[in-house]
Amino acid sequence: MRPRTLARVPTTTLYLVRHGEQAHGAADGDDPGAVLTPTGRRQADALGRRLAGVRLDALRHGPLPRAAQTAAVLATHLPGVPVEASDLLQDRTPIPAGATVEALPPRYRAFLDTVPAEERDEGAARLSAAVAELTAVGPADRAELLVTHTFVIGWFVRHVLDAPDWRWLGLNHAHCGLTTIAVTDDGRPPLLLGYNDVGHLP
Repeated sequence: MRPRTLARVPTTTLYLVRHGEQAHGAADGDDPGAVLTPTGRRQADALGRRLAGVRLDALRHGPLPRAAQTAAVLATHLPGVPVEASDLLQDRTPIPAGATVEALPPRYRAFLDTVPAEERDEGAARLSAAVAELTAVGPADRAELLVTHTFVIGWFVRHVLDAPDWRWLGLNHAHCGLTTIAVTDDGRPPLLLGYNDVGHLP
């Protein structure tokens, strides 16, 4: 009797990457216009060499310069892979709303109060929409490389693990670390195949 095998189903595989190290100005806080440091470019180059040969259907990046520059370095190792900017990967911070505020540990509340208005995603509405669109499963396999920011990656990981809404907090991603998730639509939960892998970095 031959062993049973699971029927092959289409899978969406996402490779999530935080941008390379960015330059910091004299002012406190994050600078939306920050560009990559030489170290950041070396980090992106190391990741690009690791991903060379991986089958990818697209390379998407957030609109900020540090994400776009990281994607440009990666693209030199991925000939033929289309590159596009995507507002879905913008630097956003999920802000609890409604009943989820009560579940938020008090130690995190003061931090969230300091998030600039342009980065606040109330109720994680925009990030939830990004997860829904980017993890969608079509009739065939799809694999994409997504260059974004640490809180965005944290929200994707929280979603995959079906963790409480606030649990993206504390998931700190290294510059050019690699997180991989796989999604099917056959009733199985999404898979976290790897988190914050930095084995390719010097």
